[in-house]
Amino acid sequence: MLKNPHETGGLPARRLLAWYKRCGRTLPWRETADPYRIWISEIMLQQTRVDTVIPYYERFLKQFPDVFALARAPLQDVLKAWENLGYYSRARHLHEAAKIITGRFGGRIPNTLEAIRTLPGIGDYTAGAILSIAFERAVPAVDGNVRRILSRVFAVAKPINDPGEHRHFFELAASLVPKKRASGFNQALMDLGATVCRAKNPDCGACPLASLCLAHHRHLQDRLPVMRKAPAIPRRQSVAAVLRNDKGRLLVVQRPAEGLLASFWKLPGGFLKDHENPEAGLRRLVREELGLSIRVGKKIASVDHAYTHFRVTLHVYEGFLFNGKPAAKRCPNRQWAAAADLKKLPLSKIDRMAAKLI
Repeated sequence: MLKNPHETGGLPARRLLAWYKRCGRTLPWRETADPYRIWISEIMLQQTRVDTVIPYYERFLKQFPDVFALARAPLQDVLKAWENLGYYSRARHLHEAAKIITGRFGGRIPNTLEAIRTLPGIGDYTAGAILSIAFERAVPAVDGNVRRILSRVFAVAKPINDPGEHRHFFELAASLVPKKRASGFNQALMDLGATVCRAKNPDCGACPLASLCLAHHRHLQDRLPVMRKAPAIPRRQSVAAVLRNDKGRLLVVQRPAEGLLASFWKLPGGFLKDHENPEAGLRRLVREELGLSIRVGKKIASVDHAYTHFRVTLHVYEGFLFNGKPAAKRCPNRQWAAAADLKKLPLSKIDRMAAKLI
């Protein structure tokens, strides 16, 4: 009879480590023991695919080779280096954390849970990953992939995407982490979830834990993990104005320092109110943002984009100034930008798409 994995001593860890030695992925952040580089990789890997991260990781480290270089850099340079990687609060948190690390910790990445959790952008998973990988601390690193593995191995019929259940999965993982080689163990779990114990069509025949897996033994691997149904994702409408001066330069504004896409640059405009006429809404938004009265011309294009909690359609219109000069009323800054200037400014993906269309 199959035993509960808890009753098999350190067997899950031994099997995982042996499998990882044979099958672990070769990744650039696994070729270093530098806590700074491991920290950068773990922040970039939050909710982002490995193959997407690799080129960003390599370019970022060339531009900011250590924590002191990152702390000294202007935020706009950091945001520009992060452009199109998404979840842009990560870049702002990295920059802020670098200043804390250099100012409070002498340039050393903190190596205790209490200290590292004081840094912006670091939650339980990222703290566990950095501490175990960079410092061999015997702590778990539990993300969605790991919760999926644990759900199957222990046949846990609780929603892995329910925050109320996360403590249960954390404790399961903590009970399995070996006192030695925690780095290899946690990275083995990461690789197992990415390549074998996939969300769909898990490859149980290649899994080192198959003989211990309660879901596999009970033929539940396609029914686990349980997922709580996600709410419908709303769609929002936004508008932007293409305004040019007599030199043909484009008027762009900087977003506020807090909120969605903070400190990035964009075309003037914003989100419409419910049932608001797009042209009337655009006139209102430009007036509120820059103190300008404009005439709205023809629509140039519409661009769709998806964020984590909503989707947006951006409608881009020609705009013509009636009078006045732009003043930064609801934005930190504004400028008339030539094409070369736009290439240097950090723009979000949807704003960069809109800029290319015009």
